Amino acid sequence: MSQRTAASLASADALLTQLRASGADAGQIDETEALRRAIAAFHMEAIRFRMHSVDRLIKLAGDAPDTRRIFEELRHELEAAGFHTRSHASP
Repeated sequence: MSQRTAASLASADALLTQLRASGADAGQIDETEALRRAIAAFHMEAIRFRMHSVDRLIKLAGDAPDTRRIFEELRHELEAAGFHTRSHASP
């Protein structure tokens, strides 16, 4: 883990903890674990793809406020570290 990814990895871990505590399905947890691996590997395309997938799965599961907050914190940490999390500029 580098200083560049430390905060992002901590946020990914917090998201995984939240998903497990809320009884999220295996697909959400698997996709979030894959996102964490992409962050650890500095894999830009995988980060962008996995962020989209995790975001979609959170929405499909009802968009719980606590989960959404942690996900947005993760997005903020990634973008602050210079990682692109969207395929286009946000509105």
